[in-house]
Amino acid sequence: MNKSKFDGFINRYNLGGEIESVMIKSDDSNLSVRMISDDKTLLGDVTVVEGDFPNGEFGIYTTSQLKGLLSVLDEAISVEEVTGAVKFSDKGTKVQYMLAAPSVIPAVPDLKALPPFDVEVTLNDDFINKFIKSKGALSDADTFTFTSKAGKSEIILGYSSINSNRISIDVAINSTEDIEPIAFSAKYLKAILMANKGSKTSSLKISSKGLSHVSFTDGDYTSNYYLVEIK
Repeated sequence: MNKSKFDGFINRYNLGGEIESVMIKSDDSNLSVRMISDDKTLLGDVTVVEGDFPNGEFGIYTTSQLKGLLSVLDEAISVEEVTGAVKFSDKGTKVQYMLAAPSVIPAVPDLKALPPFDVEVTLNDDFINKFIKSKGALSDADTFTFTSKAGKSEIILGYSSINSNRISIDVAINSTEDIEPIAFSAKYLKAILMANKGSKTSSLKISSKGLSHVSFTDGDYTSNYYLVEIK
């Protein structure tokens, strides 16, 4: 198995350290994970085509520790399950990560009834780079706000009903309907965009009912993230 491929899988769910505890599921062809943030405003799932991982379910309590262990290994690694742990090895080095019981991993609810999404925002490289830089410039901006009125659509960091420091980014959408301002976590969107930068296809869908869906496809990786409205 290629370590870089597994690292890519981890990075897409770990989101720069925002998600630490998950259950990884593996079958003959795929690795998959479902995750939820501590504040319950982000849910998601990541899948990668990978058949060299042992089949089963693996409780990862501290992803940052797993990443640290993997960092000492070469690119070509083998993986095996041992009692209560997973062992990774290259030609001359072995590392062992102790697994956590499923009971200590946050349960991820099923998204059974998604609301209709009113608009889809084009996520191109220009927008992604601007949003990441904008969040860095307004580091205290907790939310990004989407609004569309009279054919003009924007994503705004630092939005307020009164004058404020803010950055407004024009975006293209697939609808002409007006959408009242609706806010989601800027911290999580920045982490999502950074983890999936360079993906072949990507989209941001927004529902006025209080949910947004960010999705990416990049080779063997498929990533979905759901952000809950912040009021």
